[in-house]
Amino acid sequence: MRALRLYPQGLVLEEVARPEPGPGEVLVRVHAAAITRDELTWPVDRLPAIPSYELAGVVEASGEGVMALTPFDRDGVAADYAVVPETLLAPRPAGLSDEQAAALPMPALSAWQGLVVHGGLEAGERVLITGARGGVGHVAVQLVRALGGALVEEGEACDLLFDTAGGEALARSADRAGRVVTIAAEAPGAEFFVVEPNGAQLASLPELRPEVDSVFPLEDFRAAFERCAARGKHGKVVLRVAA
Repeated sequence: MRALRLYPQGLVLEEVARPEPGPGEVLVRVHAAAITRDELTWPVDRLPAIPSYELAGVVEASGEGVMALTPFDRDGVAADYAVVPETLLAPRPAGLSDEQAAALPMPALSAWQGLVVHGGLEAGERVLITGARGGVGHVAVQLVRALGGALVEEGEACDLLFDTAGGEALARSADRAGRVVTIAAEAPGAEFFVVEPNGAQLASLPELRPEVDSVFPLEDFRAAFERCAARGKHGKVVLRVAA
């Protein structure tokens, strides 16, 4: 199969053996894989490594359409096939394209875990989201509305501040918030967390529509990662793997 692999000298698209699933794992035929800014700095202690940790595809054995956020401490999914722990898979939403479904898992789980798991959001509470137009922020806005929360503008008092931007945006709003949760950076008085893959949470989410900035064929991986690192993006950069 084709696989994009990161070496010390850079990315290479090459032919490798198809992976074999172990206990509790399934083989997924990857249709689309989303990429994240700075992710090429994550696996430097285990090269060569396959990048991208969000996929949409089909289970090879059953043909079921699925999506997932995969573990960060193993090979990613920028390849024709990927082995994924079965518990991390969720059904692919019928209303989303492969590219949209691949772009959903990380921002959606970040929003759910920030707002609900760590933030304890309840219906009727007032929520401020910093970076509300960003990759996680625009999904978090949809989720707050779906859960019955009320969105407020920067400078207003709120029950929960979900920070996706850090820096001055967080500093300007933290003192008027009852609870502060951040994915941007550790800060005094704020609960910082890193998103965790979770198939059950992903499957239970309300209808959400992630923004896709651009889509590149797997062969154009260099242009895709250049776009991912560029300023001015709106949404995820996605690799189209299946023809």
